[in-house]
Amino acid sequence: QVQLVESGGGLVQPGGSLRLSCTTSGSMFSVDAMGWYRQALGKQRELVAAISSGGTTNTANSVKGRFIISRDNAKDTVYLQMSSLKPEDTAVYYCYADFNTGRYWGQGTPVTVSS
Repeated sequence: QVQLVESGGGLVQPGGSLRLSCTTSGSMFSVDAMGWYRQALGKQRELVAAISSGGTTNTANSVKGRFIISRDNAKDTVYLQMSSLKPEDTAVYYCYADFNTGRYWGQGTPVTVSS
């Protein structure tokens, strides 16, 4: 059974940085695209960033220049380096991974940006 385990969320002051990680396990197949969504309280889930198996990235305009997505294919892990964090970045962040059997999700990791 495919599992995605996230880590790295927490409380940070405005202007600070955090690095989220998400590692997949349990699949016999290679991971295709991976990425991150976030959902703030009372809002819809939105795409933050995505990365293909070949390394092509797509980043939301709201975080462009501040967040960087990367992956380590040998470790089946995707990262989200978040810098210059703002209070409006506060949300639960969910990673996903696409396999030929479908899309799988992590359990979510909360990020709170507050002084």
